[in-house]
Amino acid sequence: MSWQAKHRFARISARKARLVAELIRGRGCDEAIALLDHTPKRAAFLVKRVLKSAMGNANEQEAAMNRLFVSEARVDDGPIIKRFRPKDRGRAHPIQKRTSHIVIGVQERG
Repeated sequence: MSWQAKHRFARISARKARLVAELIRGRGCDEAIALLDHTPKRAAFLVKRVLKSAMGNANEQEAAMNRLFVSEARVDDGPIIKRFRPKDRGRAHPIQKRTSHIVIGVQERG
């Protein structure tokens, strides 16, 4: 049985969040949380929140919490928020504020 949690429209680019998600894929949940606690990237906080939510979903279904591992850690591109920055001589330069969808799935070993 597997459990999943998502953070949709996270205000971080998918490219930056994928670096952190790849660190925890396949690891035990306790080990993954310890690793995320000591990762200095901003995405680590967001990924850890989603991982704890997935673990909470598993706990509600009375899973063995000590046997959980990260079976899926995926970061997909979300919609891009488009803005314009005023520049000299009346020009405008586009700014793309990227978003992402963070998906974490956990399963029981065994």
